[in-house]
Amino acid sequence: MEKNRLRSILESLLFISGEPLSLERIAQILEGVEKKLIRETIQGLAQEYAEKEQGLRIAEVAGGYQLESAKENAEYIARLIKTRPLRLTRPSLETLAIIAYRQPITRLEVDQIRGVDSSGVIKTLLEYGFIQIMGRKDVPGRPLIYGTARRFLEFFRLKSLSDLPGLEDFYAQAESAGALEQNLFGSQYQEKEGVDSQNLEPDSKETSEPNPPEPDSEEPEK
Repeated sequence: MEKNRLRSILESLLFISGEPLSLERIAQILEGVEKKLIRETIQGLAQEYAEKEQGLRIAEVAGGYQLESAKENAEYIARLIKTRPLRLTRPSLETLAIIAYRQPITRLEVDQIRGVDSSGVIKTLLEYGFIQIMGRKDVPGRPLIYGTARRFLEFFRLKSLSDLPGLEDFYAQAESAGALEQNLFGSQYQEKEGVDSQNLEPDSKETSEPNPPEPDSEEPEK
């Protein structure tokens, strides 16, 4: 395939996709184009966008590539689409950090670290897609074990879990509105203005829960 044609196709694919596209997925779509050539072309485009200080950037996130707006333009994009970034409550962020750095982990283990019941927080994180059920722990009762999901990597702009920053940097990044606004197509991580969301602003009390704790569904298997 002619180089300029490949560049054009790749730009269109990245533009239209609402989530990061893996190299494998792109190769499937292009049928016959070598992964090495695809990777080199994307890297060339990313370098060109950055050097020319264009309004778009190509980022490598969650094992794939994604087209996003330049971080410095976030303020103006927010004015246009009238959204505000999703901000995790302190209990949610605390629980997410524990799961991210200790996974796979059970709810009871999270509770022991936090010192409070985490049922409601875990339910919320599951609903937002930040965490997922990884299976059951091979101990009496076989409780569910949790780990981070792909959306976690996308939200925090990480290529993989090996790129997790130090804990202080993790909290700083999570609480930075600019960091949460940088993805042009990240509406799934934003709330519309006027919507009463329980997760938009940090709670005043660190131990408050975003949802009332529900009965533990992790019943022993018969």
